[in-house]
Amino acid sequence: MTAAARHPRRKLIFVPAGFAAALTLIPIVYVAIRSLGADSYAWERLFSERTLELLVNSLGLAGAVAVAAIAISLPYAWLVTSTDMPGRRFFEITGPLPLVVPSYVGAAIMIDAFGPRGLLQEFVESPLGIERIPSIYGFFGAFATLTLFTYPYVLLLTVAAFKRVDPAMEETARGLGLSPVRAFVRTTLPQLRPALIAGGLLCALYAISDFGVVSLMRFDTFTRSIYNLYRSFYDPGGAALLASVLIILTGMLLAIEYRLRVDPRKLAVRSVRANVQARAAIGRWRYAGLGFCLTIFSLSVVTPVLVLGYWIATGPQAEWFDASTISAIVGSVSASGYAAIAATALALPVAIVALRHSGRAARAIELITTSGFALPGVVVALGLVFFATRFAGPLYQSLTLLVVAYVIRFIPQAIEGARAGLERADVNLEEAARGLGANRLRVFRRVTLPLATPGVAAGAMLVFLTAMKELPATLILKPTGFETLATRIWEASNTASYSQAAVPALILIAISAVALAAGSAKRIDSGRPRPRD
Repeated sequence: MTAAARHPRRKLIFVPAGFAAALTLIPIVYVAIRSLGADSYAWERLFSERTLELLVNSLGLAGAVAVAAIAISLPYAWLVTSTDMPGRRFFEITGPLPLVVPSYVGAAIMIDAFGPRGLLQEFVESPLGIERIPSIYGFFGAFATLTLFTYPYVLLLTVAAFKRVDPAMEETARGLGLSPVRAFVRTTLPQLRPALIAGGLLCALYAISDFGVVSLMRFDTFTRSIYNLYRSFYDPGGAALLASVLIILTGMLLAIEYRLRVDPRKLAVRSVRANVQARAAIGRWRYAGLGFCLTIFSLSVVTPVLVLGYWIATGPQAEWFDASTISAIVGSVSASGYAAIAATALALPVAIVALRHSGRAARAIELITTSGFALPGVVVALGLVFFATRFAGPLYQSLTLLVVAYVIRFIPQAIEGARAGLERADVNLEEAARGLGANRLRVFRRVTLPLATPGVAAGAMLVFLTAMKELPATLILKPTGFETLATRIWEASNTASYSQAAVPALILIAISAVALAAGSAKRIDSGRPRPRD
């Protein structure tokens, strides 16, 4: 007899956990229903050359961003963790900073800085006589922008992986006569492969689900076409069919990652002695490495700050901080705060089910709820509109529905934080407290929750951070008259009114930076860093 069978009350935890899974299923069920009910014209368009073009564009962009992010992060992580490059500590600390810049803000900055008639054009036109620089719009602009502002997903995982790898293996290979490059490829690189694959997958999923960058860069992908079909042409059937293809693509990427996943038991563990291992002396290459890290830092951190400062300096001072900006701040903080609280409340039972229960039901709940991160915001929003208009009319055009969208999208981050915290709570401590007469609720409140709090708080902070930046779901679901910093930035950027976007963008970046720092600190406290978040 299982523990759950001996204690029937333990099964009650499946009720809130199952509710979280049911929420996540809403967009998927919507896509299936709408697709089956689409008219013949929508089905003909699905099998047209246009869909094939969107498929090639989406997959090509996702693959290119993932490969480029790995190409940046692998040498960057090696330089800051394993060499004597000057400034390595600074670059390790600032490596995650591009994550606080929303990708659509990055796109607007790239357009104004490097686009035709942009700041770079003005700088080179008079002294060099260059009347027009190449256009940044299209694939290259979307690729460059997404790479610069998503590579930290790979970097954080790779830095952590480097710190776990025992350098003694590479030293042994060198002692057997292998060159430094061959020794690295044969011994260290296989140990880094799980981190590189996981980080590359995150970048690919981000690129496939992105809406703001591809829209501003005028590059057609599934997300842009789905949004236009729904908003401009009101073709929910056609939008659902394209969304079904997008869901299949994300599922395929997750399946590929699962097949390539390495069993952690096969990876070497860094020894205590390795922690004091001397860094590799790379001689004159130290300065080449410094130049590489400085270039990445300048493009992804310095350039956005300078361009935003330029927008503020050249824009009307009356637009710096007005009542609408305050309203947008309140809207962003309130919606994201509610989402963080709700996601954390639902993530705790899901994490408990995943860690303390076995069986198909527990596994299904875990898989369904963690799939939300792979669902693009536009698909989640369309599913909730369908649900609200048919079954929950009062929720339509309400803040509650927007918060639910954030929860569906970002509850995987809260679950990962809760798992990290709960793994610190030894089951033996709980059983000992139960043996002393405490009921389960009191054990959870007095023993389990205090130990799990750092991880849970980290997950909540990360939900808050990502919800602040969410764009397509916010555009579709926000109540009439309700504004967030993301929507204000988007409206101004979409009309090239960059000075109006500057202050909201800086405020959003500042709030996101605080949330990122708090989340990072809590992850360290939790004893199980989760850079994937």
